[in-house]
Amino acid sequence: MLTLAIETSCDETSCAVIKNGREVLSNIISSQIDIHRKFGGVVPEIASRKHIESINPIIQEALDKANVGFNDIDLIGVTQGPGLVGALLIGISTAKSLAYGLDIPIIGVNHIEGHVCANYIEHKDLEPPFTCLIVSGGHTYLVQANSYTNYELIGRTRDDAAGEAFDKVARALGLPYPGGPIIDKLSTTGNKEAIDFPRVLLEPKSYDFSFSGLKTAVLNYLNQKEQKGEEIIIEDVAASFQQAVLDVLVDKSFRLARERNSNKIILAGGVAANQGLRSMMEERGKKEKIEIFYPSRILCTDNAAMIGAAAYFNYKEGKESDLYLNVIPNLDLI
Repeated sequence: MLTLAIETSCDETSCAVIKNGREVLSNIISSQIDIHRKFGGVVPEIASRKHIESINPIIQEALDKANVGFNDIDLIGVTQGPGLVGALLIGISTAKSLAYGLDIPIIGVNHIEGHVCANYIEHKDLEPPFTCLIVSGGHTYLVQANSYTNYELIGRTRDDAAGEAFDKVARALGLPYPGGPIIDKLSTTGNKEAIDFPRVLLEPKSYDFSFSGLKTAVLNYLNQKEQKGEEIIIEDVAASFQQAVLDVLVDKSFRLARERNSNKIILAGGVAANQGLRSMMEERGKKEKIEIFYPSRILCTDNAAMIGAAAYFNYKEGKESDLYLNVIPNLDLI
């Protein structure tokens, strides 16, 4: 079964052709990062205009690379949300036009679920149930996946998501957007114990996250250093900040896995590409005899392959959208 998938939730225009939900025949991604970097973040109007310019050529390139034509496609999958409303509309409008013209079914996909399904592409034998930590620019979730399409939401961020905190701290340090990758890189040469930033665990049994206080603690530290005229060692700030984030993410993930008797923890989302997070999870996993799974870095980014995988598994569960499908910018996982 061939799925043509479209992803335009933020600043990547992507189209992929996926076979049977797990095999990538093509996965074309056109990134706008260089355009938005000068503004320190994504400008929604610019993102939408770039999607309009890119979407048709990207679809054709995906078909050509997969060596298939429109008439070979069995299913259309498209990101319905969450994301930027204008950007999402470009993808949804294109997908509905294709589904109508080809007279084939269409599935609106939750972008966050797509990040989880990226692991099915990377790990061909992976099956639910498992514990999943989803960490991206705008979302931090801790879920229990009971099946390919059934998720139990256990914890979520109450304020800044981890990815947002990375971007805001990077901006305060004078580092370019996006902040996550460069903070991760700087952390390899910094002293993670140099600064004792807070680990916000909230209530004793809570699985929720809060990174706003940590972000504020970093900003206060930087302001105090500047006021005193003292040297700021950027590498140490980056390493200490990242360690404070990772300690919370890792601790809560393993606590949930133990509570649910889960022997698998899956990482998903853009921050799943963070080498510090991967290393900590694997080290802890070896100690507690829990397997750790995560996608390759290209599948951690916003991409259509993961959307195609999610569309396939939802279609197999009997779900189907119609041509009244509309965007839901604040679409939640559950």
